[in-house]
Order: sequence, then C-alpha cells, then structure tokens
Amino acid sequence: MMRTYRFRVKDATPGKHLTALAECVDTVWNRCRHEQAMVASHYDPSGPNLRWPSHYDLVRHFTGHARDCALHSDTINRIVATFVQSRATHKKNPKRRGRKSLGWVPFIPRAAKVKTDTLTYMGHDYRFWLSRPINGTIKTGCFAQDARGRWYVSFQCEVEPVKACGVGAIALDLGCIDLATGSDGRKIENPRWFRKHENALAVAQRARNKKRIRAIHAKIANCRKHHLHVESTKLVREFGQIVVGDVNAKQLAQTRMAKSVLDASWSAFRGMLKYKCQQAGAGYAEVSERYSTRACSVCGSLSGPKGVGMLGIRQWICGDCGADHDRDVNAALNILVGAERRPPVVGIPVL
Repeated sequence: MMRTYRFRVKDATPGKHLTALAECVDTVWNRCRHEQAMVASHYDPSGPNLRWPSHYDLVRHFTGHARDCALHSDTINRIVATFVQSRATHKKNPKRRGRKSLGWVPFIPRAAKVKTDTLTYMGHDYRFWLSRPINGTIKTGCFAQDARGRWYVSFQCEVEPVKACGVGAIALDLGCIDLATGSDGRKIENPRWFRKHENALAVAQRARNKKRIRAIHAKIANCRKHHLHVESTKLVREFGQIVVGDVNAKQLAQTRMAKSVLDASWSAFRGMLKYKCQQAGAGYAEVSERYSTRACSVCGSLSGPKGVGMLGIRQWICGDCGADHDRDVNAALNILVGAERRPPVVGIPVL
C-alpha cells in the first residue's frame, strides 16, 4: 500500500536552488510538448494516424544532455513519464508550463539521499521540518511549491497495511448547513471557512494586495483541510463500514449554491474517507441517493418534501405510517441500506 508523507522545506536559501531546478523541469516538459506538437503538425486527416511519441522516444532526446539540462537523468525520466501519463489521461497534448506554473521537481531514491530531516539532491542539502516519522520504503518523491512560494517535499512510501478501524457501519448524507449527517443521528459541523474570512478577503482584493490575498486563500484552504482530516479520521477509527451518497458536487457548483458547495468541499471529504478506509482496512462505498430525501426510511413511501422550493423543510411526518423524520437523518438511513426508492408504477387505465 502506498502512503504519501509531505513536509515543509526550510527554504530560506535552498528555495533559490529549487526555483532554478523548477525552471529546468519546465524546459524539459515544454520540449516534450514541442515534440508532441511536431507529430500533430504532420498529421494528415486523410491518411493514417501517426502514433504519439512514446516514453522511450521522448527520453531519447535528452540522452547525454542531463548536464546541459542541469537535472539528474532520473529526474528527466520521471518528468517524461509524468508527461506521458498526463497525455494518456486527457487524450491531448498537456498544457505548457510557464512563468505562472507552480514549481515541481520530481526525483527517485537513487538520485536523492534522505537522512533524518535532511534530503541531499544534486549536491545540495535541503532540510525540512520532520513533523512525523517516515515509515515504509521510499519509492519516489518530489519537491512542490504552493501559491505562496513555499516549498514542500513529498515522499511516496510503500507501507504494510494495518487494520486500525472500528466496528459497525454508518451512512453519511452530505449537506451545506451541516457538512454531513450520520445515520446514527450525529451531525458534523460545517465551519464555512470562506464565509468567515470573506470580509478580510474583500478588503485585500479592493486594496489589490496580492500577497495578502494569497495568504488568506491559503489560510482558508488549510483550515478546511484540517477540519476534514480530523472528522474523517474520527469516522474511520470508529466504524468499519462507511457509506456516502453520490451527490454530484461538480454539477451543483454551477448553480446558485456554488459558493456553499465549494466551501463544504464534499469531494475532498469523500476522497479522504476513501483512502483512509483503504489504509485502515475499513469498507467504503458510494451509494445512489436518488429519492433518499423523499422516501420514508420506515415504510418506503415517497411522502417526503419534493423540489427546490421545499428545501427549507427540515422536519416532516410520513403521510402513510406517521413516522416523524429529520430530513437529513432519514436520507442517511436510506443511504445506509442502499435503497434506491423509485416511484410506484402507474397502472394503465382500463379503456
């Protein structure tokens, strides 16, 4: 099982070396992009398709020129491999890395040496804050820059899976008022970090203080990420099976609810739950939540509130069995059993 460890680099002076290396990485990336574009320029729509240059074809352009590129040969190999993977994923020539691109320098253990809190690469020592021990065998790594210009080093390690989950099962209904509501009645708070810092961000934007704007955005992202990590870890340690509704966050982000949906960050929360369940040996599933709000979790009848106009109704009583429901808890119970409630079939009238 692969696990990633990320640490902040003490980049007062080494940051200049990393920035220079990142520019060399961009040069190699753009050269691969140029070779890809040359193949596309010779494409004849009426003739056979020319095959894309393979990983071997691209690496061959840099053979013997690693010193000229000011990069380790293994780093060039990793750049080309990432380029080919990106091309295969998006089925097109990847975007050009330019001045506004964040720095990125990949490496493999053969090209770097790690000793406690120091990484030696290309003759330079890069110290980082070792906030936790690095377990497992390091397979690959990279230096990465954030929007504020700070550098981080990441190690992808192969570790042995350890079962560290709880017992029982829980379903989660994701929302904007509360981040999630569990089938056991618990409600996970949604702090709405963007709303809390919205006024300060507006002041910085009116003043056109770009450094302050980046700092506020980074603070919002870090606070949100920390909250999601804390809540997802609690759930994995307490339960052995977690079921989540498959709400389409991308589609809802195109409506008037966009700010609230993006602030809640449902996709990041589900991603954390998924990989943490894999690490802890717990089960994870995403179930269709169609009719989960309208269907009664007791009798299954579709007597609940319907439509956007009735989103304000948070409590309702089933018209068939008389059960009193909390809207979100009822939806979580329906998600738990994986019941996709469908409307009853309308009979054909007798002619």
